[in-house]
Amino acid sequence: MENDDEAGRSMHLIGGRRVSVSDLVDAGLVPAGAKLRFTRKRIGRTYEASVTDRGRIRLEPGGEEFRTPSRAAAVAAGMRAVDGWLAWVVVDQDRLLDAARQELLDQEIAKVTAAVDRQAKDATQQRVHERLRQARRRADQQDPERITVRDLLAFWGATDRGDQVSLIEADLANHGLVTSPSFRAVTLDTTVSLTTPPDETDETTTVESAVQADPAAEDDEGGGDLDVGLKVGNLSPLRGVMSVDPNSSIGEAITKMLIDDYSQLAVLSGPRNLRGAVTWRSIAQAVQLSPDASVAEAIEPHVDVVPYERDLFEVLPALQQRGFVFVQNESKEIAGIVTMADVAQHYGDMATPFLQLGELDQTLRWILGRTFDIKAVQQLCNKTTITSFDDLAFGDYQRVLENKDAWDTLGWPVDRATFISRLEAIRLIRNKVMHFHPDPVPEDAVDQLRRFNALLHKYRNPA
Repeated sequence: MENDDEAGRSMHLIGGRRVSVSDLVDAGLVPAGAKLRFTRKRIGRTYEASVTDRGRIRLEPGGEEFRTPSRAAAVAAGMRAVDGWLAWVVVDQDRLLDAARQELLDQEIAKVTAAVDRQAKDATQQRVHERLRQARRRADQQDPERITVRDLLAFWGATDRGDQVSLIEADLANHGLVTSPSFRAVTLDTTVSLTTPPDETDETTTVESAVQADPAAEDDEGGGDLDVGLKVGNLSPLRGVMSVDPNSSIGEAITKMLIDDYSQLAVLSGPRNLRGAVTWRSIAQAVQLSPDASVAEAIEPHVDVVPYERDLFEVLPALQQRGFVFVQNESKEIAGIVTMADVAQHYGDMATPFLQLGELDQTLRWILGRTFDIKAVQQLCNKTTITSFDDLAFGDYQRVLENKDAWDTLGWPVDRATFISRLEAIRLIRNKVMHFHPDPVPEDAVDQLRRFNALLHKYRNPA
């Protein structure tokens, strides 16, 4: 039992949150009072700090204390973002705080492995730990692993960026890893690199690139900035764009647009040198002035270019005005395009299950209202706060229909257990939709909603 309890504590540590300096102190890997040093070789500056008995980092001189190494390093150096785990060296041990963190993770995984009755979750976390250790070794050897976001999520048994995102980010951060580009801000089929943050981010780095380079950097409350909005990159796979160079013929541009049914093409002189775009309108105007016009004479130079991590809402005005924006990847290459058609399709994909759930909710409420009185529903739900059927939540529908006597009152020729099982599956779909995750609901889930609604409409009239 003692081994199981110890394994449980280990899984709590490594199975959903970031390792803290206080964890290292508690484990005896970094003693209270240990001296820390952060050296910025490029500018020849060194910053000193120490570890308090509470596991905080105290800057010297000054005495300011911080819970996270990243916040302490950023304040000490006057920088916007820096990975403190890879900045602070434990002086007496001559190793980075990150090395102590990796040793702690190895110790905790060993405790889990030694437990006699390890649960499936423990085995999964051990597998993730080993997988990320391999990725970290490759990153340290400047040979970062490249993987699609979809395959990355599969490490944790996830199929989309839903409720497990915080767990995934914590595990990556604990192993000193980031994804480039950020796995949050691209499509599921975009390839990302598992790499370590840059050695340091100096004052010449823009705020946007600093945050992207080090999404694991935490503030003093233990978390990064809230980042839940839909990004431009969520609509673009960043696989490159169809393009022509300025010296191409109009015929080449027209052919490329016809073959793939495009309304515009990028005009590039190199992966980062966007000259503008050609569209059906600009081609028509150029040919009207000169039948022998070239692409150079049909270029629309005033186009919008946005980084992939930009909030989609911020670029909607540009999309409404021009119909498209070009998208830069993390290397500032023109790697994608987002059109108003893409936006309409994405929001259509989001709206379909939302509307299906709305119909389901209204139908269930109507069925219960026609079959039961409000007092009976109050008793079945054990909630006196329900004063009308409009007060019912999805869980209330389940509690009513799970009751055998209530089910028999409906008089439906449908198996109750099977119906309730599908209703529970619908509840899980509903939670995902209502939490507005960035990834679309799978088509099979939408089909489940449609079929369930059809069933309710067939039997909605009580016997």
